[in-house]
Amino acid sequence: MDDRAIIVTGGCGFIGTHIILELNRLGFDRNIIIVDDFKESTKWKNLRGLRYSDFLSRYEFFDWLEDRPDEVKAIIHMGANSSTTGTDGDEYYEMNYRYTVELAKYALEHGIRFIYASSAATYGDGSEGFSDNHETIDLLKPLNLYGQSKQMVDQWMIRNDAIEDVVGLKFFNVYGPYEAHKGRMASMVYHMYNQIQKENKVRLFASNCSKFGDGEQKRDFIFVKDVAKITCEFLFNDMGGIYNVGTGQPRSFNDMAKAIFRSLKLKPNIEYIPMPPDLSKSYQNYTCADMSKLSTSMKLPDTSLEDGVRDYVEHYLSKGEGC
Repeated sequence: MDDRAIIVTGGCGFIGTHIILELNRLGFDRNIIIVDDFKESTKWKNLRGLRYSDFLSRYEFFDWLEDRPDEVKAIIHMGANSSTTGTDGDEYYEMNYRYTVELAKYALEHGIRFIYASSAATYGDGSEGFSDNHETIDLLKPLNLYGQSKQMVDQWMIRNDAIEDVVGLKFFNVYGPYEAHKGRMASMVYHMYNQIQKENKVRLFASNCSKFGDGEQKRDFIFVKDVAKITCEFLFNDMGGIYNVGTGQPRSFNDMAKAIFRSLKLKPNIEYIPMPPDLSKSYQNYTCADMSKLSTSMKLPDTSLEDGVRDYVEHYLSKGEGC
């Protein structure tokens, strides 16, 4: 890597924060530029402890880029409306689709490495599987506007013959520190931990599907530090395409709850509650990343659920840090 800028959009968000921490660990700091907005969020707190050269509002970013193509080495685009329950389709179109496409056009025109966040939400109910094969993208049917906005970006990259020159990362269920600002959208580890602190128990959704018992709905949970390492690895290769970012080993919510209780040295106490009807219609009971494509191209970090939860609980949540 040379001294040109590495730009991280959504850089004080959950995953963006860890990408910058990983870049700092690798020795990069004075050439990092963060792009984000604060609004009424507490995510500004995530900037504390990060090393970077400048901060730009997402509203001024394109103006800043206009005369600086030769100063930019890579754009890691994590900025988005990440809520899976929003109903304003125009906002998802502007923030998640149009903004990403225009940024990709700029990067492609000027030979800038472009890495963007897709999502496992594009897989919908999983009936078409969880393969990151480009030929099956059009078969996917997301269950919410967030997933659809990410699906539209992936389709644009493929239909405009850009996909081999960019990197799209389909993040599965990411958990870890620096996510508190996400509120309801924070991971179940965060919410379970806080439930235990307040009530000495965890509430999980009862099953809405005969295939799974209560709390046995399974997700591909991946520790955010592993996500950051994988993302940054693409700065040092010329790989292109859409890739799943998960573990390939789905675990149940019961497993996660027990891991939290174990980290707190407490006996598990789990209560099952009915799933809200509006959520039930778009709920993913099972996700499992097919990691065969990425695992053949790079050595993947493999933090277990138990180890990731222990790190998060012991070094962050229990100390009131990273939240």
